[in-house]
Amino acid sequence: MPSSVRSRARERNSVLSRPEFMSLNHQPLCSGGGPTESRGSSRRLGQIKHQTSQQSEEPTDRGSRDRRESTKMPEEDCMQLNPSFKGIAMNSLLAIDICLSKRMGVCAYTSSSWGGCRSMVALLALTGHGITWIIGTIVCLTRSNTLAGQEVLVNLLLALILDVMTVAGVQRLVKRRGPWEMTPSFLDCVAMDVYSFPAAHASRAAMVSKFLLSHLVLAVPLRILLVLWAFLVGMSRVLLGKHHLTDMVCGFALGMLHFSLMETVWLSSNTCQTLISISTLSWSPFF
Repeated sequence: MPSSVRSRARERNSVLSRPEFMSLNHQPLCSGGGPTESRGSSRRLGQIKHQTSQQSEEPTDRGSRDRRESTKMPEEDCMQLNPSFKGIAMNSLLAIDICLSKRMGVCAYTSSSWGGCRSMVALLALTGHGITWIIGTIVCLTRSNTLAGQEVLVNLLLALILDVMTVAGVQRLVKRRGPWEMTPSFLDCVAMDVYSFPAAHASRAAMVSKFLLSHLVLAVPLRILLVLWAFLVGMSRVLLGKHHLTDMVCGFALGMLHFSLMETVWLSSNTCQTLISISTLSWSPFF
């Protein structure tokens, strides 16, 4: 049996080695065509593999980019997540200011703890109103007969106008509301004292008191009363719930700045007389 099997295998190999059966020993490269088609198919397979590798790499690249962008946070988010010491201090001071100002607004409404004193506190605040001081200065100017008195009153009137315009401009820029939601009164709207920062009454009281202390000869008790009046006028607006404590302090500082500015641009007596003549329509450029 083994010899017969070997002989059969030799016969098969001899038959397959013939020229007419040579094509049976080689497997076709592809079912559809020749070597060119096989090359094209291999190229297509290579392109498909390259595209799939690129598509598989794109999500990883996108993921890495997203991770990098997430690590690079904008400055505002960094400031919110990691606030500086200055920001923490400012926010804490503002919170304390609002809390104390609301507690000190004991005359904000008639139902408040000191609601019975509201009318008296409002009357005290009226003594520091811009319209009150402007009208009073004009009345005193019309009744003054001395050149020195008219010089002081004209400069005071200009200082009051400067104070009203400057405070109104700063309030329009800042637009800070008071500790209590209140609609401004008619006089406040006329004087453009609509917002909270800075406190117009405190600024005016500080400027007027410093002005009178510098240009009028007053006894010591009157000087003390004048300073006390300026402080109480500023506090009255806080008690009425119109301003914060920081508004009052900044108002005092702004009033002192107005006084320093008016001292720098002080108008002489001749200039004041010219302005009075123009206002009364009795001025002539030839005489």
